[in-house]
Amino acid sequence: MAEVLTSMLIAPLVSIVKNKVSSYLLDEYKVMEGMEEQREVLERKLPAILHIIDDAEEKGAHEARVGAWLKALKKVSYEANDVFDEFKYEALRREAKKRGHQPHHNMLGMDVASLFPAYNPIMFRRRMGKKLRKIVQDIEVLVTEMNSFGFRDRRQAPPSMPLRQTDPVMIDSEKDIVSRSRNEEKKKIVKILLDNANNVDLLVLPIVGLGGLGKTTFIQLVYSDPEIKKHFQFRKWCCVSDDFDVGNIARSICNSSEKDSEKALQDLQKELSGKRCLLVLDDVWNQDVNKWEKLKTCLQHAGTGSALLTTTRDAKVAQIMSGGKVQPHKLENLDDAFLKEILERRAFNLQKPEFTKMEDIVNEIVKKCHGAPLAAKARGSMLSTKTSKDEWMVVLKKSSICNEETGILPILKLSYDNLPLHMKQCFAFCAVFPKDYEIDVENLIQLWTANDYVPREEDVPLETTGRRTFNELAWRSFFQDAKQTPLEDQNWSHFPCIKTCKIHDLMHDIALSVLGEECATINNWSHQKKLLSKHSRHMFSSYTVTGSHLIGSPTLQTLLCPRPDFGETKWTPHMRKCNSLRALQLPRCSNFKIRPRHLQHLRYLDLSCNWWIKQLPEEISILYNLQTLNLAYCVQLCRLPWDMKYMRSLRHLYTEGWKLLYMPPDLRELTSLQILTYFVAGASSGCSTIEELQNLDLGGKLKLSCLENVTEAQAKAANLGNKEKLRHLSLKWTHGFHKEPVPDCHKKVLDALKPHDCGLEMLRIDDYKSTCLPTWMKDLSSLQKHLTELHLVRLEMCEEFPQFNHLEALQILQLVKLDKLQSLCSDEASLTFLKLKELKLSNLKNLERWVATEGRGGGEVTFPQLESLVICCCPKLVTLPQTPNLKFVEFAEQKAQLSLLILTYRYMSLLSKLKLEVGDEEAALELDDENVESPLLQLTLFGCKFFFLTTPTQSTIWRWFGKLVSLDILSCDTLIYWPEDVFGSLASLKHLCVRWCHNLVGPALADGEPAPTRSRGRVLPRLNSLNVLNCDRLEVLFDLPPSITEIRIRRCDSLKLTWEEDAESNSVHVEQLGASTLEYRASTSVPKQSPERKNHPLPCLELIELNACRSLVALPNLPPALKSLRIMWCSELCSVSGQLDALKYLYISGCDKLQSLDSLGHLPSLERLSLEWCKRLTSVPGALGSYSALQRLTVEYRPAIDMNPLYKRHQQRLDSLEERDLSHAHSRNLHEGPKLKDPKTWKYAIPGHRRY
Repeated sequence: MAEVLTSMLIAPLVSIVKNKVSSYLLDEYKVMEGMEEQREVLERKLPAILHIIDDAEEKGAHEARVGAWLKALKKVSYEANDVFDEFKYEALRREAKKRGHQPHHNMLGMDVASLFPAYNPIMFRRRMGKKLRKIVQDIEVLVTEMNSFGFRDRRQAPPSMPLRQTDPVMIDSEKDIVSRSRNEEKKKIVKILLDNANNVDLLVLPIVGLGGLGKTTFIQLVYSDPEIKKHFQFRKWCCVSDDFDVGNIARSICNSSEKDSEKALQDLQKELSGKRCLLVLDDVWNQDVNKWEKLKTCLQHAGTGSALLTTTRDAKVAQIMSGGKVQPHKLENLDDAFLKEILERRAFNLQKPEFTKMEDIVNEIVKKCHGAPLAAKARGSMLSTKTSKDEWMVVLKKSSICNEETGILPILKLSYDNLPLHMKQCFAFCAVFPKDYEIDVENLIQLWTANDYVPREEDVPLETTGRRTFNELAWRSFFQDAKQTPLEDQNWSHFPCIKTCKIHDLMHDIALSVLGEECATINNWSHQKKLLSKHSRHMFSSYTVTGSHLIGSPTLQTLLCPRPDFGETKWTPHMRKCNSLRALQLPRCSNFKIRPRHLQHLRYLDLSCNWWIKQLPEEISILYNLQTLNLAYCVQLCRLPWDMKYMRSLRHLYTEGWKLLYMPPDLRELTSLQILTYFVAGASSGCSTIEELQNLDLGGKLKLSCLENVTEAQAKAANLGNKEKLRHLSLKWTHGFHKEPVPDCHKKVLDALKPHDCGLEMLRIDDYKSTCLPTWMKDLSSLQKHLTELHLVRLEMCEEFPQFNHLEALQILQLVKLDKLQSLCSDEASLTFLKLKELKLSNLKNLERWVATEGRGGGEVTFPQLESLVICCCPKLVTLPQTPNLKFVEFAEQKAQLSLLILTYRYMSLLSKLKLEVGDEEAALELDDENVESPLLQLTLFGCKFFFLTTPTQSTIWRWFGKLVSLDILSCDTLIYWPEDVFGSLASLKHLCVRWCHNLVGPALADGEPAPTRSRGRVLPRLNSLNVLNCDRLEVLFDLPPSITEIRIRRCDSLKLTWEEDAESNSVHVEQLGASTLEYRASTSVPKQSPERKNHPLPCLELIELNACRSLVALPNLPPALKSLRIMWCSELCSVSGQLDALKYLYISGCDKLQSLDSLGHLPSLERLSLEWCKRLTSVPGALGSYSALQRLTVEYRPAIDMNPLYKRHQQRLDSLEERDLSHAHSRNLHEGPKLKDPKTWKYAIPGHRRY
């Protein structure tokens, strides 16, 4: 690799510094006054250095002296970059001061800033002059050495073709080429998989081939083959790459967030059990046989005919995984004819020269691609910028022949070398992301801009240049899999999708080799210190970073923690050590305090989803360089800093998702602003009005709120009609605003807020109070070709509506509380919603029909693409349309009209998810077909009493649901006994939740005796989790199957979990009653602990959570597999016992009668122990010193416990814990302070959890 990849990324850095040296801003504010001579030296020397960099890097790979010279040049270039950023900041500070910014005036009005060296002009000149002289001296020494090396001038010519402006997408023609070329190989693999149908053993079939040969694409062809889709019940794709973490792979396959790896593996076994599965592990490098065998053991729980496909470059890895039972499939090189087709499509994309002149060259280049499609794409994309035969010949001469040893890296490196300087820097930066990471493209461009990698062009926004750069890199195959990804939360569906991409792992290797140790990517907490160094400049961490780890990286420019854990982040004191930061991403961080004075170079700040931030310091307005500020979903924030108008570099301000009360004044001063997601039109004096938007060139998404404070003149002045880059627009009046609007005021304001005719994709209007819509809203003709989402919410007075079916691009339509709406379509010109996928109709009290002429000889409305249909409180709507692709339905109605219609073969043969809320007391089911086998996976029933009536129809309908996986029953008064006859039909059910069923008492009884017994596990044989909430009359659970893993019971006041004692054996046991249920009879005696049973009736139960079960007295003989036990506010509980060697988490709170936990034994696996609000509890369970796995300990508000022995005996063990809090151990209430101080040797302490 090192011989092939020699770039040190110096030229782009020197180029950045050269541009900063000549910045006009430094002259305008005279920040380099007295340092003109040094500046002139740099203006002369830096271009000369830039011209010879390419030659120097080539020689540096072989000559140690030149390599050392390059490292010295890089070091001084970074220093110069920081120095000139300091000059720039000072210029921006003086500009802000000139405009009136005085952030450092004290209460007496004195300008204290002038007293400090950081801002005093004389001290600033002296300090910066010293730094600059050192840099110039170092540069002059380097130039002298440079001349002695005799480097050649090999400056890079500008590209001869313009950059593309179109978005990069997977080219369909290339997919077609690959599909045709691999068709025979695909058929072979498909046949192997289908012929394996009766094999009880897991088939492991590795696909081996060189990097870039198209292994992943080939597997995708197999994975998406129609026969394969039909054959396998369960398919899952998992990209592995370098880190073969068995727990992470299990979590990926199960879509689980389970942190415990062993638990994740158990979840994997249950997920695969009995199913014919096809699993794909892409890009495997692991040669650790033990790791593979551990994973394989779990995968073998899959059903008969299951298979695992893997891709790898390493033949040894393939042999380990196949175990010698199956010959790995070696992917053939792509035929030259297909490679030529790919290369020509790319090379001649922009313009096609005379092909006859180039054909011989094309053939020669294809031969050097060694059958690798990625090489052909990269080479073809590069050649698309070359127009002459001479240029093509140069590429041919530089092309190395791919072979088994080098692979296609030489070709990819040549493609990288051919990039313009700024593109080299932009792509190399991406090495900071983990392999196969899904990158948010807009976020990436903002990070590029924050690090000054995107060059400035006159009258061209940085975002435009950044997108062109990304598109060009994607076209040249440096990025792949560009796509639109919808946000996970359906409630956010009216916000834009996120464009994402990935990097091929070979391309990632190129970037990583260039960036080297300047990049630190931390996916493993234990590697954090090892990976960080004094040279680290860009860091990505999957974990929350502590300040102590950052001390050794003072030059850090980028710190990304996109998904940190929720622990305390104690690094603020070290922020002054990271004053080189340009980009900081810390969403969901619980304890980060902003210190703007240490972050003056910051351009990018993401604090989104920080629910603990209540306000930003006013001092944040001194971040004059800040370009991106993301405060989305910081729910406790209510205002922005008042002096924000001085942050004139700000380009992206994300403020949605929190209760913003008003906007700070004079936002029109933020002339660089490109994105403003949320604007509140305030009524108080001093705050910004909507007129401030007039000259802002906003794009992306914009939500305007509190429009009742806006006049027609102000709305016109906002000038939305000229904002061509707006894509999502939300207009909202305040809900419940009682002041009567001026007649037609809302209409005039809405008319004045008409958006630009082209490009708007989403429109939302809330709480509009006028009888009619403005002209542009009634016909929407100007928007119909682009508008994909329309949301009209609470237009209660409106009598006229647009023709929704005329919106030909519409995919999502939401209509809420339109009181005058009677039909969706008022004419028969087009009764088909061609592209609509989601439809939500809510609180439409007068909606009677789908089309105005329905029932009068008119046609029937059709939704050919509709997948999701939600209808709530539309009492007059009694028919359903044609929906051949419907997957999800949610109905809420008082009278069962639509709910009974959906329970027919026409719809139940389509649905995978159904939610019904029906209050009808008299509804009865009438089935049109008793033999329906519905594909339904999730069913939620709210009310719906007719489902549990003892009628023949009721028992029949449950036979439809043999594939049901999740059942949620809420507020059903007819559910009195556990419906075991219903359970008998639900063979696939895994999750059962019963809530607010106040009449439910337990199993059905006959003449006062328990019902006949069922053998354990015959009902719900696959049930994993049971949740019971607020069933206050429930006394007894049904017979739980051995498969159960989780039980959560909350606020079931009558539930009596009491155990009978066996007098002969002097042990406790579960009494098996008539229906094999567990009957729990009240008792005040404390039962004795039973020994661990070899065959416990619930062998898989790992989690029990009991909350506010006030009749619960005892919990003896707990299952030995239990890993988590949480008991809260069970006031009568006296005893808890069992041999719990696997228990990892024990939490007990609010159990006043509980005196001892000694019957739980030693708990050798315990990792976390929390004991709170148990006033009679006298000791911790077992011996604390024996808890070898304990990591967290919390003891609070337990006045009966004596902590002194704990301190004396276990001081060393306590010191080793990650977290502990014993500060309130003796307190009887929250206001009473601790009576014992923590030992001085304790290094950490966490605050007490003040729940009440």
